[in-house]
Amino acid sequence: MTCVGAGLWLTLAPALAGDAPAQSARSAAEIMDILMWNREPVGGPFALTDQAGHARTDKDFRGKLMLVYFGFTYCPDVCPTDLQAIGLALDKLGPDGDQVQPIFITVDPERDTAAHLADYVPMFHPRLIGLTGSREAIRTVADAYKVYYARVPLEGAGDYTVDHTAYIYLMDRDGNYLGFFPPGTSADRMVEIIRPRLAEPAR
Repeated sequence: MTCVGAGLWLTLAPALAGDAPAQSARSAAEIMDILMWNREPVGGPFALTDQAGHARTDKDFRGKLMLVYFGFTYCPDVCPTDLQAIGLALDKLGPDGDQVQPIFITVDPERDTAAHLADYVPMFHPRLIGLTGSREAIRTVADAYKVYYARVPLEGAGDYTVDHTAYIYLMDRDGNYLGFFPPGTSADRMVEIIRPRLAEPAR
C-alpha cells in the first residue's frame, strides 16, 4: 500500500472555496498541496452505513470533533497502526475524549461490508464507527475529503490491494476542516493538537 505525506504535521486554517475534479485524476503531490494550504474545500456531507447496518450521515456527529480516517480492513500495516494511534489518543484524552468521534471510512466497500466492519473496528476503540456504502457513495465522500485510492491487482486468483492516501482528518464541531495528521502521527501529537480545540464551541 502506498501512503503519502509522512513528513507533514497538522495544518490548521479555513478552507477556501472551489470545485475539485475526481481524486483519481489528482497526483499525490496535488492532494498534499490542497490539504496543507487549504486551496479547496475539504470534507462535506455524506450518507453511508455503519457497522451495525444503520444509515449514518455527517449530521449525526455535529457537536463533536471528528477524526476521519480512510482505509481498508485488509491493509497490512499503515491502517492498523494509525487506527491504534487514534484509539490511544482518545484514551489519553480521558473523559474529554467523549467529545471526539473517531470514524473509519472504507475505500474497499466490496470487501468491507457492515458485518465485516463490525468485527474489525472494535479492535481499535469501542467508539470507533466504521462506515461503508456503495462504490459511488464511497467515491463521493473520498473526493470531498481529497482522498486518492485505487485498486491494484495482485498476482493470484483475482486478489487485489488498495493504494490510498492515509491522512487523519480533524473536523470541527460543525463538520468543517481544521487540518490533518499524516500517517504515523503519534497519539501524543494528536492529543497536543486536539485538546485546545475541545474548548472551542460550535459556531
